Amino acid sequence: MTDFVFVRKSRNIASNFVHVFLNILLGIGAVLITVFSGSPLLGILLVIVSKWRIFAVRSRYVWLNLKSNLVDLIVGISVVLLAYYSGSALLPVHFLLMAFYTIWLILIKPRSSEMANLAQSLIAVFLGITASTFLAANTNSIVAVLLSFLVGYAASRHVLVQTDDKDFTLTTLVCGLIFAEVAWLADSWAIVYTFGDTGIRLPQVAIILTIFAFVYNYARQAMVRYQDDFRFRNILGPVLFGMALIGIIVLFFSNPIFNI
Repeated sequence: MTDFVFVRKSRNIASNFVHVFLNILLGIGAVLITVFSGSPLLGILLVIVSKWRIFAVRSRYVWLNLKSNLVDLIVGISVVLLAYYSGSALLPVHFLLMAFYTIWLILIKPRSSEMANLAQSLIAVFLGITASTFLAANTNSIVAVLLSFLVGYAASRHVLVQTDDKDFTLTTLVCGLIFAEVAWLADSWAIVYTFGDTGIRLPQVAIILTIFAFVYNYARQAMVRYQDDFRFRNILGPVLFGMALIGIIVLFFSNPIFNI
């Protein structure tokens, strides 16, 4: 019996080691293959292939699996697109993306607590909106609108699917529509913050929508918690703080240092 337990533990350790190693390869490889090939297609393909379990089920479960993995797909594909739009020469931003994506795969994504789900959603919002902003600048504004709707829907659903509220379709659609409208308004004046020669570029709209997503989720949680006793003062602090932060960003940090 002792030998069996030892063998089983050894297999678990080996399995965990292989899992971590493959995630490291994916985190680094998705960025490097994009930079060296000069195209995001191979990187995106690598991310999709890594999610093969989505499709390794009966056809009626594929759509459900796809929705459940939207946040992870958004993060992975966004990392690839950001690596591509950062240029074909290795810059500090590429190493930052490799490190982040590896940490995401190994430490952040596997967690399933309420706080972890919120953090995963906010990360998907920030990276997804950032990538869609650069993608729309090289294609069409409708791309930013559609992708922003998808990001808002996925981020909201990722949080709500873990709650006791089983009828959250309207909430997720409303969040997606708000994201789409903000992206449409921001498209005519896209402010991007740059940081020297590091290659790091942060769209203003990505920061604003990340703040909004946090406040939106806090307000929804308060409404559920207090139900019939809900008062606006229950969410007054976070709402005012979010509005003030967004106001400061828009009013004082809107110089077109890099206007795409």
